[in-house]
Amino acid sequence: MPTSRPRIALLIETSNVYGRELLRGIHSWAGENDANWSFRLVEQGRGAVIPDWLEDWEGDGIIARVEDERIGQALQALGIPVVDVSAGLEQPLFPRVVTNSKRAVELAIEHFQELGIQNYAFCGDRNFHWSRVRERIFYSILEEQGKRPFVRSSRLSKPDTEIGRLAKWLRGLPPRTGVLACYDIRGQEVLEACREAGLRAPDDVAVLGIHNDEILCEFCDPPLSSVTPNARLAGYEAAAVLATLMAGGEADPVKRIDPVGIAKRQSTDLVAIDDPKISAALTFIQENACSGISVQDVLAKVPMARTQLERQFRKFLGRTPREQIERVRMERVKDLLVRSSLPISAIAESAGYEYPEYLTVAFKRRFGESPRDFRAREQR
Repeated sequence: MPTSRPRIALLIETSNVYGRELLRGIHSWAGENDANWSFRLVEQGRGAVIPDWLEDWEGDGIIARVEDERIGQALQALGIPVVDVSAGLEQPLFPRVVTNSKRAVELAIEHFQELGIQNYAFCGDRNFHWSRVRERIFYSILEEQGKRPFVRSSRLSKPDTEIGRLAKWLRGLPPRTGVLACYDIRGQEVLEACREAGLRAPDDVAVLGIHNDEILCEFCDPPLSSVTPNARLAGYEAAAVLATLMAGGEADPVKRIDPVGIAKRQSTDLVAIDDPKISAALTFIQENACSGISVQDVLAKVPMARTQLERQFRKFLGRTPREQIERVRMERVKDLLVRSSLPISAIAESAGYEYPEYLTVAFKRRFGESPRDFRAREQR
């Protein structure tokens, strides 16, 4: 007699890229581990209510985005293993697998600082616990650096009213402020408010989102730069945690998944360093690092003494020109490793390395693992 397949409900939105990538990760884990799970997945948006069928559903486990106490309590009442793939609740009810918000905010601040931005602001949404967490992290990191960020976090009202209030807030910010939005939808609203306020992005205000919903980001005007989470890996790990729970094991209360990096678009296409030569050098590196340039090429473009160039780079960026070239190359490498199936040799060539072996050595030195190992871990 055939053994019944484990029945798994997936209460995850299919309406945005984060949810769909979570689902891809769950599917990958089940396939790689011959889990033979039977999935129940229905089309839904974020914040959907508990489906009617769940009360009478005879299942074995659930992976859900739990962003409401009532939903959490309803899932608890079922008495089966649940894994939460949202940071929506202040007091979690189940083991969670979530994006590492601290690392996401760190990447955002580093990105602004690479652009030479000196003023910082955060635009949040008080409806979401994870937005409040990101706000606290943002404020704390910058306060430790001796900076005082501006913060606006509100419960969203009618769109037109909120855009008007955002525009008023943006007009009060210093010129060339970097604004981190708690997620891409908020970033879209900030860009719309910039237009209403008569501010140009990125020249007056550089705007960065989180989640990198590519369709949404490309529809923004200008296109929105965004921190790219590794939602697929989060889904993969959530499936592994659920399997452990269904087998009677225990799981850590929370597992945090680091984001991949920054998807750079026009909303942060800016160099705000108050030194024309260093600004020109930084732009040259950003545009040409993956063509195999050296510091000598930078000096040919921006004539000045090498010692002066290095001193000014350390002053504005905290690193040397050579380190900045390597940093830009590595961003390109990591992006291609995660988002493409190109062989390592092609990635090395695309990032300006003469031989794949040179890339492997540099990558290991910087990240402590080979490009192949990194790809295998990030693409699971």
